Amino acid sequence: MNYIKRDDYLDFLIRHKDKQVIKVVSGIRRCGKSTLLDIYKDYLLNNDVSQNQIISINFEDISNQDKEYKQVYYEIKSKLLDEKMNYLFLDEIQNLKNFEKMVDSLFLIKNIDIYITGSNAYFMSGELATFLSGRYVELKMLPLSFKEYVDSTSSSLTILEKYNKYITYSSFPYTLHYNDDFKSTQDYLLSIYQTIFLKDIVQRYEIRDTMMLQSVISFVFFNIGSRLSTSNITNTLISNGRKTNQNTVEKYLQALSDSLLVYQVKRYNLKGKEILKSIEKYYVSDLGIRYLLCGVKGQDEGHIFENIIYLELLRRGYDIYVGQNNDNEIDFIAIKNNEPLFIQVTLTMRNEETYKREITPLKKLKNSYPKIILTMDEAPIKDDEGIKIIYAFDWLLKKS
Repeated sequence: MNYIKRDDYLDFLIRHKDKQVIKVVSGIRRCGKSTLLDIYKDYLLNNDVSQNQIISINFEDISNQDKEYKQVYYEIKSKLLDEKMNYLFLDEIQNLKNFEKMVDSLFLIKNIDIYITGSNAYFMSGELATFLSGRYVELKMLPLSFKEYVDSTSSSLTILEKYNKYITYSSFPYTLHYNDDFKSTQDYLLSIYQTIFLKDIVQRYEIRDTMMLQSVISFVFFNIGSRLSTSNITNTLISNGRKTNQNTVEKYLQALSDSLLVYQVKRYNLKGKEILKSIEKYYVSDLGIRYLLCGVKGQDEGHIFENIIYLELLRRGYDIYVGQNNDNEIDFIAIKNNEPLFIQVTLTMRNEETYKREITPLKKLKNSYPKIILTMDEAPIKDDEGIKIIYAFDWLLKKS
């Protein structure tokens, strides 16, 4: 089988191989977690690990869905080899009730290397994280990056053509099998969306008013990159004739975030050095699903571009905030190893008014940390008082 090379993710697993920590791979459904484990198993088999050292259980398989955690525990123990390292893969483990107790017990066994996957943030925010505190490393997986998409698609297309396909067709890996069959791609995306909607949101949160939930999803998807608050979402829905309240909307927004369908980005007050607790921004994990739900009417090019930059920063391991410096807003403050990177995102810098609007907030920052502006203008890197203006495609493709 031909796999898309996702070396950064594979390298993470290889680095932690045989280390006394549990490897947790989290990510939205169908982003490639199971395929990554298959690639890693091939790596093991090609590096002196035998097939009988590998134990794999997929909890989406119906034959495993009615089992109790103790039963699974003893089944695993019965397959362990005494004199060799055993490699255990537990896929979509959130489907096993009380799975965290089983994983905690398995961790006590010395010659076992454990890898688990899950499709929502909820399974790492509850008891598993408590049980495994200090004993796990987490790999947060996303659908294909723009670079991965470019490297995996036809070389006859221009970068701009690939970009337009990326934001309409999808970044989910399997959609590449449909080539230019847009209708089949949309059918596949609809099946992913419906599974997330029903299993990861409606069932997990026991939501009864699915029409209201759909309204909240549509509102957030239409307004990616815009300032949103629970109160303005609630008031908009009420003004459109829907009966709801802030507590309900807040619950639905949390469910959306836990499903990894959307990401919430909080604002950071640079002057007060604090995270602000109201008015966040939201970005979606896949723009193809957004196109499926919003269509042409939702094609806000600026915020779509911003969404792609946000996801790339996430892939590169940054903690991300929206910057607030008095009356000036900075699109992203990206922090890694306690070092901030200040970023503005704009389609073009060729208009003088736009140039001034985008660069002024960065010039007003009185610090020596790196500052960049990412733009779709195809031009060499420009430096304006230490602020680098970079062609976004070069940055996304890691050419700059």
